[in-house]
Amino acid sequence: MIVWVNGAFGSGKTTLVDELRPRWPEALVYDPEMVGFVLREIVDVPTGDFQDLRLWRRQVAGLAVGLVEEYRRPVLIPMTLVNPRYVGEIFGVLRDASIDVHHFYLEVSRKILEQRIDGRSFFPGDPDREQQVRRWAKNRIEACMAAAGTLPGNTVFLDGELTPRELADEVLTRIGPGR
Repeated sequence: MIVWVNGAFGSGKTTLVDELRPRWPEALVYDPEMVGFVLREIVDVPTGDFQDLRLWRRQVAGLAVGLVEEYRRPVLIPMTLVNPRYVGEIFGVLRDASIDVHHFYLEVSRKILEQRIDGRSFFPGDPDREQQVRRWAKNRIEACMAAAGTLPGNTVFLDGELTPRELADEVLTRIGPGR
């Protein structure tokens, strides 16, 4: 099983997974952003967004399938994924592998997203890079919010302004006691 936690940058995806982890110790945590960082070291990313690389999408899906098949443990994935074509590609591979995917989307107001982005530290020793990343994340808020209406029909929308504990309770309740 995969629990995919989706939402705009600053919506609390990683924080929610961090809250779920100790409450679900058998679950593995897989952050597809790491795949993007590796690819960025190897190849040029013309658009600046590694999700636009077909190889990124193939690797993300393949590694998720591999983790489930090899380790037979649930996998928690905190990752913004809102391009409908990319969602279809990745979730299609997971579906074809007969993997049960619980897809959650954290809804958060633009104001709170901006506050959270401004409150995070990305590159503490590099103020220019820090501002660049903040600007990049803020520039994607609108697209992330608009994409909520294009996500798969089984997506569960959660109030991302709840506490991490409340969100984790809701996720675990929706997944069910047998997990």
